[in-house]
Amino acid sequence: MALLEYNPPTDPYIDILYQDEHILALNKPSGLLSVPGRHKEHFDSLMLRVQTVWPNAGIVHRLDMMTSGIIVMSMHKEALRFLNRQFAERATNKFYIAVASGHIEQDKGSIDLPLICDWPNRPKQMVCYENGKQSLTHYEVLERGNTDGNDWSRVKLIPITGRSHQLRVHLKELGHPILGDRLYAPEDIIKQADRLLLHAQRLEIKHPDTEELMVFEKECGF
Repeated sequence: MALLEYNPPTDPYIDILYQDEHILALNKPSGLLSVPGRHKEHFDSLMLRVQTVWPNAGIVHRLDMMTSGIIVMSMHKEALRFLNRQFAERATNKFYIAVASGHIEQDKGSIDLPLICDWPNRPKQMVCYENGKQSLTHYEVLERGNTDGNDWSRVKLIPITGRSHQLRVHLKELGHPILGDRLYAPEDIIKQADRLLLHAQRLEIKHPDTEELMVFEKECGF
């Protein structure tokens, strides 16, 4: 499944939330790749934009193209190693905000489903109990509503693991795909939003130099 049309937003070109000589915290807009794609027309990305200004900056983690929110990048190799270790050891804390279709029945819950790449339909992921990797998401419903006759749930998502498309697939499997999700939602739910309504709102890490707890938060725009 190829990236058919790529028109990344440019205003602002780079949205910096925090910067020092060790790390950079940014708000990635929906529609911008985290890292360059394989084809020339898909090179524009958050990483490329940052490295144009700071060539030694390194990518630590990613967000899906259509997901907005907080990304932290390193400013040098020592910081990159420190941050990579935190993410590998799941020593960070984060949560996302999403608007899902329908009214999720339980106020709180967990989704524990193993995921694997749906290879013939990549980049889509799918549940596979035989070969999938363990994937766990906690959720909390913040609000339930109805717009133009369509029920929705505003939900806080806490991914314990970091599998590709984890939050999108988990909500789909719960029976409540995210509004605007062109990969996993049916057409009527895609049409209810002009973008994927998923935003990485909060990220907590230890600073690579001082080891002080750093908390970055950016309210979502939906």
